Amino acid sequence: VQLQASGGGLVQTGESLSLSCAASGITFDDYAIGWFRQAPGKEREFVSAIGWSGGSIHYATSMKGRFTISRDYAKRTVYLQMNNLKAEDTAIYYCAAMRSVAGGDRPDQYDNWGQGTQVTVSS
Repeated sequence: VQLQASGGGLVQTGESLSLSCAASGITFDDYAIGWFRQAPGKEREFVSAIGWSGGSIHYATSMKGRFTISRDYAKRTVYLQMNNLKAEDTAIYYCAAMRSVAGGDRPDQYDNWGQGTQVTVSS
């Protein structure tokens, strides 16, 4: 199983980024995908998740209205569109997969993890 997260970078407050999570080695349709992030000195926190059918979408409260998760079955990729970025969004962003209809909001619910992509938002 391989999850490749990409799309991170350095942006200014209010700008946007789109992260991608490309999956291989799994039956993509059987897995819910989640995004988590971890800032220096902090625990890994839930960002968003999408179910295996493209439904069962949910977001952490602070991301609602700013972030949008989606998935493309042909490309076996899950996207996280992040708008109106804030300095507190700075973190390493990870995608993870769990074989379930819906994704959970706890890291221990996921079996497979990508390597992470750095997002830095300067104020």
